[in-house]
Amino acid sequence: MLFLVLPVAAMAIAADWPNFWTLVTSQSALVALGLSLRTAAAATLLSLVLGIPLAVVLARGDFPGHRLVRAVVLLPLVLPPVVGGLALLLTYGRTGLLGGALEAFGIRIAFSTAAVVLAQTFVAMPFLVISLEGALRTGTEAYERVAATLGASPGTVLRRITLPLVGPGLVSGTVLAFARALGEFGATLTFAGSLQGTTRTLPLEVYLQREVDPAAAVALSLVLVAIGALVVLAVGARALSGPAAGDRRG
Repeated sequence: MLFLVLPVAAMAIAADWPNFWTLVTSQSALVALGLSLRTAAAATLLSLVLGIPLAVVLARGDFPGHRLVRAVVLLPLVLPPVVGGLALLLTYGRTGLLGGALEAFGIRIAFSTAAVVLAQTFVAMPFLVISLEGALRTGTEAYERVAATLGASPGTVLRRITLPLVGPGLVSGTVLAFARALGEFGATLTFAGSLQGTTRTLPLEVYLQREVDPAAAVALSLVLVAIGALVVLAVGARALSGPAAGDRRG
C-alpha cells in the first residue's frame, strides 16, 4: 500500500495549494479537461458497442482460433501505448492501410478528435472485454438455456437475462475502460498529436506543462487522480450494493 500511496502523497505534498484553483482553471487546462471527458466517454461507449459482443463470443463461443482471438484482444494490454498509436497511424493515417481509401471519401481520421477516441478505445476496450468475459463465465449459462427453451430469442436472452446477471462485471469493465481512456497518453500523442482544443487531452497537457510550469503539471495530475478515484469508488460502490439491494427487495 505504501508503494502505491507514496507517489500520490508526494504529488499532494509538492502541490502549490495556494494557487491550485488558478492553475486548474486556466483556459488551456479547462479545454484539455473538457476534451478528455468527452473523448473518454465516447471511447467507453464505443468499447461497449464493440466489446460486449466480443466478450459474449469469447465466453460462449467454441470455434477454431478461439485462443488466437483472445490473444488479439489482450494484445493492447501488453503493447507499449506508443506502438499502439503507431499501428493506428499505419492503419488510418493518410498513407495507411485504410487511410487512403477513407481520404478518397473526404474522411480524415489521423490528428483529429476522432483519432483520440480511436486511440483511447484501442487501449481501453480490452479491460471491458476481459472483465465482462470473466463475469459471463460465472454461471449464467443455465438461466440462458432456460430462457431459450421458453422461446426467448438470442437478443432477448442477452438483453433480459445475460446482461442483468453480469451487471457488476459490466459496470466494473466500463469503469476500467473509462479510467484507462481518460489517462491515455502514448497512443494519443502518436496517432492524434497535440493540437489544443482538438487532440490535446489532459494527460498531454500535463506533459507539456511539466516543461514550462511544473506546479501546473502537478495540479493537473492531481485532478486526474481525483477524477479517476471518484469514478471508480462511486460506480464500484453502486455495483457492489446492487445485488444486495436486489436481494432485499426480493
